[in-house]
Amino acid sequence: MKLSVVIPAHNEASSIAACVRSTTEALSGAGIDYEILVIDDARTDGTSAAVESLAESDERIHCHRSHYSRGFGFAVRAGLDRFSGDAVAIMMADGSDDPADLVSYHRVLEDGFDCAFGSRFAGGNRVTDYPRVKLILNRLVNWGIRALFRHHYDDTTNAFKAYRREVIETVQPLLANHFNLTVEIPLKAIVRGHSYGIVPISWHGRSSGASKLDLREMGSRYAFIVLYVLLERYMSRGDYLRPGLDPDLRRTGPRLRPGRSRARSRAQEESLARRTRDGH
Repeated sequence: MKLSVVIPAHNEASSIAACVRSTTEALSGAGIDYEILVIDDARTDGTSAAVESLAESDERIHCHRSHYSRGFGFAVRAGLDRFSGDAVAIMMADGSDDPADLVSYHRVLEDGFDCAFGSRFAGGNRVTDYPRVKLILNRLVNWGIRALFRHHYDDTTNAFKAYRREVIETVQPLLANHFNLTVEIPLKAIVRGHSYGIVPISWHGRSSGASKLDLREMGSRYAFIVLYVLLERYMSRGDYLRPGLDPDLRRTGPRLRPGRSRARSRAQEESLARRTRDGH
């Protein structure tokens, strides 16, 4: 399974080279076929030059200027338009995500799950330098999303996730233009019937550059996307489920929860879902 890694970057010249190098080292070391797509989001510094220098020695590294307007969500969507792998992971350019976790994601997808979701708050994780105010807000927002969707996942707002190609096709059209895309994709994937595995991951506060996330600006945008997908869940009557999925299986299909050591295969999942549907 070839894994594409989409890295949206806006003025990340101080961190992008280290991010790309550590990512290629982790994937190469695990024997994973990969491509790295750095999406230049209207940068005004040397981000592109740093990536292009690395690409000279590795043809699997690419840097593309976003063909959309400026914005995190637009940059990710530009990468999703271009990736060539069997699956795609979205990763931050500031070095906060641990590339070693991409290997875990790849294993979850190879085990048969459609999505690989990381949790920074499950057992076995390591989180450092997370600002306290942002941490409190994060926990409140994720608790609310978890209560609304009843999906047993506690880190929906984290951008760092991986998806099979068919998931990206199923969740179209994407609406979010900014950081709220980080909740639109996983919530749509869940509501539209895709399976997911959850693994503990590590997170490190950025050591250089400045965060592009403005919590005051993004609040209403997050709320819009959450409510939009919630309406789909309860009012669309299964119109947008992935092809071939019985609407009943969306509610009963098993999911891997934090603390489980292995993901079920797709065949095991479908077998259990059939038994649940038939009342066995």
